[in-house]
Amino acid sequence: MTRVSGRRMTVGVLTALACASMLVSAQQPAAGPADIVLTNGKIITVDNKFSIAQAVAIRGDRILAVGTSQQINALAGASTRRIDLRGRSVMPGFIDNHAHFQEEGAYWTEELRLDGVESRKQALEMIRARAQLKGPGQWVYTLGGWSPDQFSDDSRVFTRDELDKYAPNNPVFLQFTRAYYYLNSKAIEMTGMDKMTDAAIQRVNGRPTGLVDGDAVGGRLRNAAGFLKAIPKEIFEASSMKMLRDFSEAGLTSSGGACQYADIYRQWQKQNRMPMRFFCFRAATGQQRTTDQVIAETPKLRMFDGDEWIDYVNWGERLVATTDNVTDAAPSATQETWNEWGRMARGVAKAGIAIFIHTTNEWTIEGQLQQVEAIAKEMPIRHLRWAFVHMEKVTPSQVDRMKKLGMYIGVHPRAVVSGADFVRRFGEQGYAMPNLKAIQDSGIHWGFGTDAFEVNQFRPFTTLYWAVTGKMVGGKVVNKFPIGREDALVAHTRSNAYFFARENDLGSIAPGKLADLFVADRDYLTVPAEDIRHIKSVMTIVGGRVMFDAATDTSTR
Repeated sequence: MTRVSGRRMTVGVLTALACASMLVSAQQPAAGPADIVLTNGKIITVDNKFSIAQAVAIRGDRILAVGTSQQINALAGASTRRIDLRGRSVMPGFIDNHAHFQEEGAYWTEELRLDGVESRKQALEMIRARAQLKGPGQWVYTLGGWSPDQFSDDSRVFTRDELDKYAPNNPVFLQFTRAYYYLNSKAIEMTGMDKMTDAAIQRVNGRPTGLVDGDAVGGRLRNAAGFLKAIPKEIFEASSMKMLRDFSEAGLTSSGGACQYADIYRQWQKQNRMPMRFFCFRAATGQQRTTDQVIAETPKLRMFDGDEWIDYVNWGERLVATTDNVTDAAPSATQETWNEWGRMARGVAKAGIAIFIHTTNEWTIEGQLQQVEAIAKEMPIRHLRWAFVHMEKVTPSQVDRMKKLGMYIGVHPRAVVSGADFVRRFGEQGYAMPNLKAIQDSGIHWGFGTDAFEVNQFRPFTTLYWAVTGKMVGGKVVNKFPIGREDALVAHTRSNAYFFARENDLGSIAPGKLADLFVADRDYLTVPAEDIRHIKSVMTIVGGRVMFDAATDTSTR
């Protein structure tokens, strides 16, 4: 299964400037000068020794050399684009190992995004402005990626009457992850919620307050609202492009996950318009398919049949259908379900396919982990790069067992937006969802994803802020087991390349790797920890092409 593409890396890249000199001289053959050189900066390579350099050269879509400014300037020619960093830091492009970006792109400009908004007053004014922009009767909605707890001025839940005040002529539907939903009077009327009797609908004296607790009822209301309708082609494209532009400003250049619109994105890539790489799921599961049918179809799946921009690299996100929400109070799957899971996993193992499996609760992890342990006694699986992902309630002992199996962990910290809710629900356990330090100290291979957008925000620097400080957006401490800056950065870059079998192409700034990197407006390694979440890119380069330049960008922020 493992694909090794690109040139082999020199061991010990940039351990010292003398070593950098050797690398430069080794990269000077007859292919011509560099296309781009970035000099006089701080190159945070995130290589195996976390080396720091001054400059980097790019030729074509790959990194030519890394070294001192003098050495890199020597690789420039008359047509080389020279970028003086003036002391700014350069970092490898962030990789999100699991998100739902393509499906979100269709609605990016259609919905009201509240992720990153830290003031309740600002959020309410945004609701008012969106209602006025859309006009009376049109839906104002957000699908997730935020929580009321992120508002530092007032973290109370939204009420029906409050939303009526700011959008009296529009139905308003606000979704906080998949835990809570807030509706105003017009939304209650249009969805028929006032006639529903579900206990999840909060009422005072028989009147709905607009608050719904839980996804079962919230999902039904969302479907009844009907705003998730087919998006016209021109809106879909403009919305998706705005999303991709926002990713570039965040320094995000690669992601894994579902790729519902891969064919459309491939066309954009051919037009040199796509600033992000997508590494996608492929599975044999489907509606009304039996386990035997899935096992029979699995060997026919084609992996790694794409290119360096869009490729299918693993199976995800489930093997069998199970309810596994982090807010579940008790297990719901039976042993028979896990036995079926094991049968299907054996088929995937025999086919030599990597899996990326949804796991949030301790008991769900345990049910699947026991099956993997049984499979490992029958056949080798270490080379398959199997991973469990999400991992909010994973225990240190389960991490150790996964490490012994050669498994990986994708940490998708929903606590970045939901941490305060976790503490309210679970008490002290909520401060360790997950225990990030225990995962780091275990030595298991792990990396960051977000699972955005319904359950999390998308900005990597916001995730790193949480990892380093233990604080969610808004500043509340929600995790008592933070890690260091370097470890957090590795988890969102170099470590994630392994999940896609792209370690020789992505994740660090080193000769021969794809030229995916960005120039940060502040130095991640030295800024006060509270400022990490505010770092942005001022220039993002993907595949050797400048895809975002804040100095010339005129789009609406």
